[in-house]
Amino acid sequence: MIDLFKSSDDSEIILTELMLPSHSNFGGKIHGGFILSLMDKAAFASASKFSAQYCVTASVNRVDFINPIEVGELVTMRARVNYVGNSSMVVGIRVESENIRTGIIKHCNSSYFSMVAKDDEGKSVKVPGLIVSDDDGFRRFLRSIKHIKMRNERKIEFSRENFEVEKYQDIFKDYRVKFQIK
Repeated sequence: MIDLFKSSDDSEIILTELMLPSHSNFGGKIHGGFILSLMDKAAFASASKFSAQYCVTASVNRVDFINPIEVGELVTMRARVNYVGNSSMVVGIRVESENIRTGIIKHCNSSYFSMVAKDDEGKSVKVPGLIVSDDDGFRRFLRSIKHIKMRNERKIEFSRENFEVEKYQDIFKDYRVKFQIK
């Protein structure tokens, strides 16, 4: 069997939606949960397009809301696969909003969704390899490798089996925390 490789261009999804009053929170801005739902749809579409499989969200790596989104703005999400493992993919998503009257575009957030390809029985399946053809693609792939490595190290360090309170007590002297462990 010959491995198939695809470009991240083969995974590109552009999703655009007009923000309505029903999407707003109590502060009058677009609700973050609504934006996260749209991001999940974009990640699903990108990963599924790339892998030609049904995909599920395994995790979301940090979402920082940089600028608020207003009712009446057009939100555009650009998603593409940045990294592939065996059955997993990291999809990068950039969210921008555009004021349709002024044409001003704001970067609202960026995030990375880890997606896993599944077969009809729900088992993980192999995804195509990724062709990296520029410095940005190289940077994005390497960023994902480092994030996965750090996540795995953190998981081991703070597991119930490995965690030792004594190793960390001095760290907290500069924080506003009081421990009363019995």
